[in-house]
Amino acid sequence: MANEKRRDNKKRILKEGEYQRKNGTYEYKWRDRSGKRYSIYAQTLDELRCKEVEVQKDVLNGTQTRMTNLTINDIYNRWVQIKRGLKDNTFTNYKYMYTQFVEPHFGNIKLKDLKRSDVRAFYNTLADEYNLKTLTIDNIHTVLHQVLQLAVDDDYLRYNPSDNALQELKKAHNNDVTKRHALTLPQQELFESFLCKQGKYHKWYPVFITMLWTGMRVGEITGLRWCDVDFEKNTISVNHTLVYYARSDKPNGLSFAINTPKTKAGMRIIPMIPKVKEALLKEREYQEECGIKCNATVDCYTDFIFINRFGQPQHQGTLNKALRRIIRDCNYEVLEKHKDEAVTLPPFSCHTLRHTFATRMCEANTNIKAIQEVLGHSDVKTTLDIYAEATDDFKQIEMNHLAEYFVV
Repeated sequence: MANEKRRDNKKRILKEGEYQRKNGTYEYKWRDRSGKRYSIYAQTLDELRCKEVEVQKDVLNGTQTRMTNLTINDIYNRWVQIKRGLKDNTFTNYKYMYTQFVEPHFGNIKLKDLKRSDVRAFYNTLADEYNLKTLTIDNIHTVLHQVLQLAVDDDYLRYNPSDNALQELKKAHNNDVTKRHALTLPQQELFESFLCKQGKYHKWYPVFITMLWTGMRVGEITGLRWCDVDFEKNTISVNHTLVYYARSDKPNGLSFAINTPKTKAGMRIIPMIPKVKEALLKEREYQEECGIKCNATVDCYTDFIFINRFGQPQHQGTLNKALRRIIRDCNYEVLEKHKDEAVTLPPFSCHTLRHTFATRMCEANTNIKAIQEVLGHSDVKTTLDIYAEATDDFKQIEMNHLAEYFVV
């Protein structure tokens, strides 16, 4: 006689693993690949079978989302323990982004409840309610995506719900991306002439002229040592970068560190034009006259060129603050003499000087490969983007020259 199939109190046949409990609710039991037993429960048979479908998907894919109450924060803590290969300041920034924006609320969501739409809604909240820029949300996404990918790798998720989650947001908020613009030639000439004048801002001439005419990144400039400059061969060796970042284990929370350049292409030799050589020699002369010497050692690196009166290296915050004062006072001086029609300086940062150098090289029709190598771009597309922008800005001038050429 065949075994009678199990039924519930409504005479419905129950599948293998399905049971009706004494209180009328339902239970589904199964084992994972290692033989460990698990159960899920539901008020109705229809609800139970919906849950079974998800369980079977997990079992087939080797995942265990339904078997755990792990949250995103739990996976993040694991990620922090095992993540390697990042520079200290980068890792510190990643952790700050997560703990500041993800951990308090979104990080408490259980992996088993997480959906793609949750991630998209979270990013929209950051943009619409917290008024974060797309670039900042992109940085948060970089960390969150890695954390959720760890959950995929450890079989807690079948897929990464943050995949492509930023695409729609970037399209919707495309207008909030501030495009960097190089200084125009008249603006650059005004900036240089103002620094040349004897006065309280003349001391900044060497560092900003070097930055402007080498295209070096700010960390490369502040980390530059005298031994990196060859005054006979007229070259500058870029072989490291100086970073200044927040650290919880330091009394004031801030610290210098030496890093390798941003990419392998960042290791490079830059030809030194006469203007840069003159600026560096002026800096050396000024320090000798004032008795200023470098007394800082950072990760065994010392003898930095651009230092303050205490012998400590300059950093990006100080340089950008100096630029703001220079721009303000330069514009005051110009407007007092020429009123509203004169060329004035726009607000800009240290990175604008690097962008300006690249633009001048493009306008001079310098070979793209040479520009890429001098700037230390690992991807020529970055160089081509600058070239395209410079070409657009310079197009009208070139067309005017063409028109003049054909004038009879």
